[in-house]
Amino acid sequence: MIKKILLLAFISICTTGFVAAKAKIPFGKIDKIEIVADLPDTEKYAVSEGSKEYLDLARMHQEYNIAWVIPAWITQEPKLVLAQKDSDEYFELNQEQLAQIVSENKLNQENLLQLGLYTKYGGKLIVLLIIGLILYGIFSKDKPKKVNPTTI
Repeated sequence: MIKKILLLAFISICTTGFVAAKAKIPFGKIDKIEIVADLPDTEKYAVSEGSKEYLDLARMHQEYNIAWVIPAWITQEPKLVLAQKDSDEYFELNQEQLAQIVSENKLNQENLLQLGLYTKYGGKLIVLLIIGLILYGIFSKDKPKKVNPTTI
């Protein structure tokens, strides 16, 4: 009997850690930087003088995000910046610099600033679908039927 109690106590102590570790869903504002145009690897676009790392034209916007994959809404409109691939660092451009880069590389600034369909609307649809399912679950429950006492 004592062995069973000790085994049960040991198992309950070990499993409480698993029960307490709940997954938390991250949400909040994040900055998204996506490379939209590969600029030529010249000294003009080098990260620093004599460097072998080069900058490319990137689109940066801020969005309210749920679980890193569901963009609920855009909080800051996209703008073009210079950034390195696989890096969070970016360099802001003034209008003259941006116009010069766009004209030299024959790029269309309006097309570069357009966000994808999923980024614009996908997150909103998923959030609305989840809210709809929750409301459906709340209001579609079968109500208990009243029993007529005369039929018993």
